[in-house]
Amino acid sequence: MEFKDKYSWGGWPNCIYISNGEVDLVATTDVGPRIMRYGFVGQKNLFLEIENDMGKKGGDEFRLYGGARLWHAPEANPRSYCPDNSSVECKWDGVTTRLLQPVEAATGMQKEMILKVAPKKSMVEVIYRIHNKSLWPIKYAIWALTLMTKNGRGIIPQEPFQKWEDNLLPVRPIVLWSYTRMDDPRWIWGNNFIQLHQDPSSDSRQKIGLLNKLCWCAYYIDDYVFITRYNFNIDGQYPDYQCNTEVYTDPNTFELETLGTLQNVDPGNYLEHKENWYLFKTELDDSEEAIKKNLLPLIEKTAIPD
Repeated sequence: MEFKDKYSWGGWPNCIYISNGEVDLVATTDVGPRIMRYGFVGQKNLFLEIENDMGKKGGDEFRLYGGARLWHAPEANPRSYCPDNSSVECKWDGVTTRLLQPVEAATGMQKEMILKVAPKKSMVEVIYRIHNKSLWPIKYAIWALTLMTKNGRGIIPQEPFQKWEDNLLPVRPIVLWSYTRMDDPRWIWGNNFIQLHQDPSSDSRQKIGLLNKLCWCAYYIDDYVFITRYNFNIDGQYPDYQCNTEVYTDPNTFELETLGTLQNVDPGNYLEHKENWYLFKTELDDSEEAIKKNLLPLIEKTAIPD
């Protein structure tokens, strides 16, 4: 495993670089925690880089930066939008990388990301933690948001079809926001998959949320497919009317979002949420037949986090 802790990238001089020879990651320590790159070595970065934010640090202005970040849900302003413009502590033990931000003065919460790159192949295990460092219990959920590079499309599986006589009960909620437009051409509402295109020429925002018991979602662009796996607790309470999966897009961004359960956390304790990331190359048009043929066999090669 190759590890560098003084890697200059995007205008930040103190990034970390991790590679197993097949894929590589870049995470910031001047701000964050943020994972700003994930891709095959020497090839396309699947994560978004927001040009106007590159290399900046400090100050009270919230910057999106790009990449994979960690928030607390449910969304609220200003709580969710606490700037992560300060340097983070980084520890590397030869296997895992731990990124820990300072305690947020406004919330009393502290965000942590732990990365473990598989010795071979493209898998990356990401552990998200939010610690309650305040003096009182706080109710929140972990919200992992990954900003994907532009001009691709997100893919979410539908629940398997069952005949009416075999199952009379609903199988999942689909949650809408006030700005969700079902007739927006960026959506493809299929029987087996829901797809959402990122289109820089669009002029509006789109978002949906779901309780995804199949525990995967994906993003496809230019013959690359990013897959994230995560879990769900059938007895858990989730934010946003029981959502553990959300997708969002606007003219500039696309987010794959996964959420943990909503819990009361006592002072000194923390919540944890895990994702497994995978990267593959395949051809994939937006037909359901192509997704079944070319994407589902790749999903079978992935695993839900322990």
